[in-house]
Amino acid sequence: MTDLSSLKYDEKGLIPAIIQDHVTKDVLMLGYMNEESLKLTLETKKTWFFSRSRQKLWNKGETSGNFHIVKNIKYDCDKDTLLIEVKPMGPTCHTGENSCFHKSIYKEKTSNPEALKVVDLLYERILQRKKKPIEGSYTKYLFEEGVDKILKKVGEETSEVIIASKNDDKEEIIYETSDLIYHLLVLLADKDVTVNEIREELYKRYKK
Repeated sequence: MTDLSSLKYDEKGLIPAIIQDHVTKDVLMLGYMNEESLKLTLETKKTWFFSRSRQKLWNKGETSGNFHIVKNIKYDCDKDTLLIEVKPMGPTCHTGENSCFHKSIYKEKTSNPEALKVVDLLYERILQRKKKPIEGSYTKYLFEEGVDKILKKVGEETSEVIIASKNDDKEEIIYETSDLIYHLLVLLADKDVTVNEIREELYKRYKK
């Protein structure tokens, strides 16, 4: 473990900490830590900061309940900035937005950036449906029916992908593959397998 005193704090004993969602990789906020708040962050696995305006330590979520559960802490090559990956337990910004960085000065006109992380977003929504079922939800229905029903749907959707591919129908391949991926994500959630675990396994194979 890195000696915390070896990090490069500024003249006031502070170091900037970038807080990032460990799933979506969205930057949630920028705060400042001193050695004491960093120690508390490591001990409690929740983010603690030093308020420059109030001159005191504060725990993110202590009043709102929107804690940051710490998943990973890194520092940059100069040892003067922290990158902390967290699982947010609610909106980070006091305005109710997920990120404090929700206003733009400039944004290149591209496709929806959320589409790049839709698998993670969809998996998180499926987990929410598992924990807090919504009446009339198809996902709720699948979980209630159990693994045999989920597996039956995975098999059916696999067959649909095969048929679409044999017919050389690109639009159908896209549509049926999307159905298959959704049902696979439901299966993973049912078996408590995370998307990150699948990602890590694929990465190990890629590196071979």
